[in-house]
Amino acid sequence: MAKRQRETVMMLDFTDPALGDAEQARWYAVDDGVMGGVSHSGFRVEEGHGCFYGEVSLENGGGFASVRREPGAFEPSLAQAKGITLRVRGDGRRYQLRLKSHALDDASAYRVAFTPSAQQWETLHFSWAQFDAVRRGSLLSNAPSLEPGTVHQLGFLIADRTAGPFQLEIAFISTYSQD
Repeated sequence: MAKRQRETVMMLDFTDPALGDAEQARWYAVDDGVMGGVSHSGFRVEEGHGCFYGEVSLENGGGFASVRREPGAFEPSLAQAKGITLRVRGDGRRYQLRLKSHALDDASAYRVAFTPSAQQWETLHFSWAQFDAVRRGSLLSNAPSLEPGTVHQLGFLIADRTAGPFQLEIAFISTYSQD
């Protein structure tokens, strides 16, 4: 029996040259400076991809850097999707895709971790069931399962306890509706 092709719906296509500055302005950093650390990060839209970049520092009790896309509804709705797809190129470090949901408080999110190969584009698929609810790095055992229709923000985080520069490139983020 032939496997069915995944049906995808594009959320963010950084290969589209029309995105440019308008999309870049929607991203902002939330780094460990909020707790005294000195890590720093940013997000830029380059030719053909978005780029989460910066440097993680373990000084002053720090150790994480993140970027978030400004809150807003995603069209088409994530509620109809089975999961999310990323086309990424990394540096061998471990990253997290984080989704903010109306089902959790502001300090919490749903996360899925991934380690893209260094300097090689990969397409990664994550079902909603793969996301864990977390608050400041700790699992929330009593949190509800991720309901994709409640997602209002997405972002990326690095907190791999390794000091030094990092760079994660993103070609696109889409949803899929077939397994």
